[in-house]
Amino acid sequence: MLVDVHAHLTDPRVMGRLGTVMSSATAAGVWRVVTCGIGPEDSRAVLRLVNGQVRASLGIAPYDLRGYEEVLELIERNPGSVDAVGEVGLDLYRGSRETLEEQVRAFKEFIRLARSLDKPIVVHSRNAGKLAIEVLMQEGAERVVMHAYDGDVSAARRGAERGFRFSIPPRIAESDQKKSLVRRLPLEALLLETDSPWLGPSRSSINEPKNVWFSVEWIARIKSVSPQRVVEVTYRNALETFGWTD
Repeated sequence: MLVDVHAHLTDPRVMGRLGTVMSSATAAGVWRVVTCGIGPEDSRAVLRLVNGQVRASLGIAPYDLRGYEEVLELIERNPGSVDAVGEVGLDLYRGSRETLEEQVRAFKEFIRLARSLDKPIVVHSRNAGKLAIEVLMQEGAERVVMHAYDGDVSAARRGAERGFRFSIPPRIAESDQKKSLVRRLPLEALLLETDSPWLGPSRSSINEPKNVWFSVEWIARIKSVSPQRVVEVTYRNALETFGWTD
C-alpha cells in the first residue's frame, strides 16, 4: 500500500502517457497518488484527474504568485475534491530576497485556509526550509507535508516534534542531505513522494509514481529495517496526514 504524496501528473512528460504511468504505478503497489497543482490553470487540470487513486492538492509556485487568489478560490469552491492545500511555501532559489515578504504573506493565506478547511498543507521550501518551518509554527499549522525538504536538519527535527512530516523522493539516491534527513528523523515523521516528473533516482530520468520504491529501499537501508516496515509505517503516516481511511 504505497502512497506517493507529491507528484505532478499534469506535466506534459507524464500526462501524455498517463494511462501507462498509472498502470505501472498500480502494478508496483501504489495505492494513491496526490497530484499537486501549481497555479490556476494547472490546478483546474488537476481537478479533472481526481478519482479513487488520484487525489488533488492545489497550490502555486512561490516564485510566481500570479493568480494565487484564483487558487485560493478554487480550493474554497471545491473542498470535497481537494485533499490538501499546496504545494505552497517559500523559494529563495528561483525567488529572491526582494520578493520574500510577498511570498510569506501568500504562504500565510494558504496556511490559514488549510486550517479553516481542516486540510493538510504541502510545503515547497527550496533554500528556505528553516524559515518555512518557522512560519508554519507561528501560524499554528499541524498537518504538514514538507515536500523534498532541502534545509537544515535541526529545523526539520523541530518540525517533526510538532508532527510535521517530510516526504522523501527517489533523488535520495544522489543526495547526502536527504540521507542525513532520513537518518536523523524518526520513521513516523516520513512519507514517500516522487515529485514526478522531477527528482527521479538519477538526474537524467523522467520520474513517475512507481519509483516510490526507490525511496522505500533507501529509507529501509538507512534505518536498518525491512522495506515492508517502511511501507507499513509511511502508509499509516499518509492516512493520518491526509485524513484518509483504508
